[in-house]
Amino acid sequence: MIRILVTNDDGYRSAGIHALARALAELGDVTIVAPEKEASAVGHGLTLRQPLRVESIDDRVFAVDGTPTDCVNIAVAQIYKGTPDLVVSGINKGWNLGDDVTYSGTVAGALEAALLGIPSIAVSLRQTRGDYDFTHAAHAAAVMAEAILQTPLPGRTFLNINVPKGQPKGYRVTVQAKRNHVTSVAERHDPKGRAYYWIEEGQNEWEPHDRSDYQVVREGYVSVTPLHPDLTAHHALTAVEALAFEKAAVK
Repeated sequence: MIRILVTNDDGYRSAGIHALARALAELGDVTIVAPEKEASAVGHGLTLRQPLRVESIDDRVFAVDGTPTDCVNIAVAQIYKGTPDLVVSGINKGWNLGDDVTYSGTVAGALEAALLGIPSIAVSLRQTRGDYDFTHAAHAAAVMAEAILQTPLPGRTFLNINVPKGQPKGYRVTVQAKRNHVTSVAERHDPKGRAYYWIEEGQNEWEPHDRSDYQVVREGYVSVTPLHPDLTAHHALTAVEALAFEKAAVK
């Protein structure tokens, strides 16, 4: 039987992770291992300076007082005591598009699985007011999960899926969008006059690109972006080699 690990960064109580688990149950045995509390925007954080505790919440549902990356490692090493066949992280309440994947705990869960050699997917749904309908996002995750189980991706590659609100028009393979990263740090004061700060979004300007994940979801399609952990700027190798040799010659 196919073994599927489900995690997220919204916490094990999130309705999104349970909708995802139900959809994936048609493909195999699903186990949820997720943060005890919300861990959004923690990126690929790994807890090294304090112990981690695991609580059994229900049958095949576990809570970890750590990050999504911690959850994947705890699941592999202590719950499965081996590697599952697939890891799916989500469903996140809000898109994880473009450069923002570097902050995303949801994407980090899938990234950690890819580093461990496990096929993986991150899935996120457009942020909405009121109750979320995870139906279409869960279906999209199940469709792509079945696809990569049948036809594996290249090694150390995973999928980042973003789903629009409502019935999608279809699926599109995309690239990461780019946007102007300008943040605003607001200073406020507590009743005793001591300063504290909120990091807020200052600008949200996306560069136009007809195949970007941002553009595709705005047009109503499911965005499917293949990602990998290799951050090498391959196109810059020649320029850096020239720079290095130039500096060495000066000395």
